[in-house]
Amino acid sequence: METLVHADALARFGYAISDATRTQILLTLRKAPRHPSDLAEAIGVSRQTVSNHLACLRGCGLVVAVPEGRRTRYELADSRIGHALDDLLGLVLAVDPSCCAEHGCTC
Repeated sequence: METLVHADALARFGYAISDATRTQILLTLRKAPRHPSDLAEAIGVSRQTVSNHLACLRGCGLVVAVPEGRRTRYELADSRIGHALDDLLGLVLAVDPSCCAEHGCTC
């Protein structure tokens, strides 16, 4: 795997959390490692959806797959990812909806 410079790593992290399902997966994994079927049930999506998003999160270097016999458990690749998510959850943002509408973003 390629080691990314800081800006590239942040861009991948931003991409990963730009999707609600991937964000839910990361937030669930920050509490404890889980199997894909448990993740699907916990966040209310199909196993196929979870598998697709886990592949993305693995590619971004945010989660790792740990084989357990015939099953695979997923966990955050680094405990600091959980701390970063906790920090982000603590943010309070003052959003200007007119600015977002003006620039075409979907905040």
